[in-house]
Amino acid sequence: MVDVAIQPNRATRTGTRRRTSLRNALKRKSTAAFLMTLPLIILVAVLVIYPAFYSLHLAMLNKSMQRYVGLSNFTFLFTRETFWLVVKQSCIFAITAVIFKALIGFIVAHFVHNIPAKGQRKWRGMLLVPWVIPPAMSTLGWLWLFDPSYSAFNYTLSFFGIGPIPWTGDANWARFSVILVNVWYGMPFFMIMYLASLKSVPDQLYEAAAIDGANWWQRIWYVTLPMMRNIIAITTLFSLIVTFANFDIVRILTAGGPIDKTHIFATWAFKLGIESSDIPLGASVSLFMVPILAVAAIFILRDVNKRGNES
Repeated sequence: MVDVAIQPNRATRTGTRRRTSLRNALKRKSTAAFLMTLPLIILVAVLVIYPAFYSLHLAMLNKSMQRYVGLSNFTFLFTRETFWLVVKQSCIFAITAVIFKALIGFIVAHFVHNIPAKGQRKWRGMLLVPWVIPPAMSTLGWLWLFDPSYSAFNYTLSFFGIGPIPWTGDANWARFSVILVNVWYGMPFFMIMYLASLKSVPDQLYEAAAIDGANWWQRIWYVTLPMMRNIIAITTLFSLIVTFANFDIVRILTAGGPIDKTHIFATWAFKLGIESSDIPLGASVSLFMVPILAVAAIFILRDVNKRGNES
């Protein structure tokens, strides 16, 4: 009888301990955070990870997609001059555009930050318009501005005795044009991120720097930039990834021309995979973005982690 009475008590205590440990586990911030982000993790796995591995599978098939050829598509690309031209142009396009977006966004964010609170909402709304408009639609407007026959830019420049400029007909001007449109479209994102970061910088730091005799540039260099450096790094990395994978601006504005001089990874992969009906080769081109962006991400995020440990 004693044994029979002890066994239910042990089972009850064991069940109580399990419920308590489960309750404690749910109270932990890390567990709660994981459970709340689990739907997003599943969504990323379905929409990003699976397509990534599937594209790797495609890159190892022949043109008819009926047999494996290993790394033959990659070695074939290494022998093509156009491939190295695309690598060069993609790096120039992405790095140049991100630098100008970050620089102009920083300047505009300071301009808006120094406006009285009443006028800031109006300026923020107007400056966010390029980022809100779908890029394909806004690029069509830019295409009209660059049109060789009816260019609004050339018409304006003609009053100053300049032009006509072959905006999309010359390789250098075409590169300038796609970078200009990308900067115009992406700058508001930098502006709004930097503006939010500027509002989090305590005014006491500026006052202390002014008391110490720091001028405007010194306050920017020794107060503003150190306080914003993590935001700057993360924003730059995000924009670099998006710019590298940009497709619509180049596709609509120049379609990679003249003579492949403005192709980047996304547009050339589309040309090879869809227009030339060689999907494995197009998948191989798109995969070359991964190591380049991985190196950039490791470099930037390592710097962010180092700063976080220092602080």
